[in-house]
Amino acid sequence: MIRKLAAELLGTGLLVYVAVGVATLSFGFGTAGQSFAAGVVATALAFGLVLLALAYVLGPISGCHVNPAVTLGALLARGISVTEAVGYWVAQFAGGILGALLLWGTFTDSPFYSRGSTGLGANGWGDASPLEIGWGGAFLIEVVLTALFVFVVLSVTGKTANATIAGLTVGFALAMCHLLGIPVTGTSVNPARSLGPALVVGGDALEQVWLFIVAPLVGGVLAAVLHWLLNTKPVAAPPNEHPAGGAT
Repeated sequence: MIRKLAAELLGTGLLVYVAVGVATLSFGFGTAGQSFAAGVVATALAFGLVLLALAYVLGPISGCHVNPAVTLGALLARGISVTEAVGYWVAQFAGGILGALLLWGTFTDSPFYSRGSTGLGANGWGDASPLEIGWGGAFLIEVVLTALFVFVVLSVTGKTANATIAGLTVGFALAMCHLLGIPVTGTSVNPARSLGPALVVGGDALEQVWLFIVAPLVGGVLAAVLHWLLNTKPVAAPPNEHPAGGAT
């Protein structure tokens, strides 16, 4: 269990440090130049590729959830116990905060960094959203994208799934979610990824972070329900027996 928790803490921390780091470089420092689309693609690929690598490295140890919504989905799908899930959640949130602190410590040494203007890849709605979308639209897209992502994870990590391509599939799924979600909310689909940067940046990011904790968890529940509906095999009805003893 200690190895599993250490893997979840390490994995979540690395996900935040590397992928949120690319988001900060692209949109905070402006390394993507004048092309918003270039920043979206770079950030989406960063999240997808980091998770892909982590899935193959940490998957055999903990399953590489590195996301409280994935853990909730796995719990409801009876993939892990309640005790394991609680331990995973603690490790994931701790890892997200640690990764954000390390990232902030890296950038704060630059004269071009300002916590207020550069930020740290935090999620948001309203003025904090590239599309200035309201909280309702932000909540909806986070639920839908998280449900899609967690459903993919549950499907490709099941007992009958092909473990060889599972990491690749999960990585591409996360990248796909970010391609749509970044222009809307910055894309969370992961409460631990959102809480760490929000705690460091503070202000509006911290006030709005509740949505990026609640909505992904709702999406995780929906994904578990969808997975159950589509993967539960119906019980075969017994054959109809005739009075003469024959069966159809």
